[in-house]
Amino acid sequence: MNVRVFGKDTTIKPCVATIGSFDGVHLGHQHVIAQVVEQARKRGFDATIVTFPNHPRQVLHPDFSPQLLTTTAEKEELLAKTEADKVAMIDFTAELAQMTAREFMCNILKERLQTKVLLIGYDNHFGHDGKHFDDYVEYGKECGIEVMECGKWGKAHSSTAARNALLAGDVKEANSILGHNYSFEGIVVEGYQNGRKIGYPTANLQVEGSKLIPKNGAYLVKTNAGFGMLNIGTRPTLHNGKQRSIEVHIFDFEGNLYGEKLKIEFLEHLRDEREFDSVDILQHQLAEDEQECKFKISKLT
Repeated sequence: MNVRVFGKDTTIKPCVATIGSFDGVHLGHQHVIAQVVEQARKRGFDATIVTFPNHPRQVLHPDFSPQLLTTTAEKEELLAKTEADKVAMIDFTAELAQMTAREFMCNILKERLQTKVLLIGYDNHFGHDGKHFDDYVEYGKECGIEVMECGKWGKAHSSTAARNALLAGDVKEANSILGHNYSFEGIVVEGYQNGRKIGYPTANLQVEGSKLIPKNGAYLVKTNAGFGMLNIGTRPTLHNGKQRSIEVHIFDFEGNLYGEKLKIEFLEHLRDEREFDSVDILQHQLAEDEQECKFKISKLT
């Protein structure tokens, strides 16, 4: 079983650990990690985050298409910014899926990762046999792991709540749950080039398929090439068909971005996508969107 450890020191040492998918590394996750760090410092152990590079449901249900808040690389980057000493990334395989909770605790957490204390939420579950907190406490006694319950955090701070906010277009709410701006990276590919014809050239983005794409509409965004306004949708006014596209117009940008990677941070939802009666009306709306964006940017900078 592949276990990849990264952090300040990759040497396996006695640790206080927690386990989870940590998709989004939101404020609830950060609250748990802070408790792990606190307990580790008190006891002179390392603070270790145990997680997975792939979504467990992709192994359990091969047809499942996740809508992830973070790719593996993004999750690693966010976890590396916490005070945890190391992250243990375990490939979630069919073999792992068949492990009982007791086997996972004794064979992986205790033997492989030298876990002395395990902090988990009371409603957290792992192991294919569907055990619960009291069972984990008993298994811990058997294999030498003290199992502790994490202090509770607000229900609103969950990966599900962040996903639902993004799917509703409420990126400000999603960002407040995450504790950071929701973002994705995309490669700039050739598009329809209609934006150029109406005075708003756009970079057409191809985004990794597992990433969650927010609700169709126009957004104020920040990119690694500057602020801009981004549209997600099917361009109904331009009658380009039903294929969904992600296009960003970067303010005051000149240059060629084809083949480049752009990071998009969502700041605010401007409006839903809709079909306008003419291209002229669309142009007028885009000018209003730009004016609104630049006003909001002036308040940020």
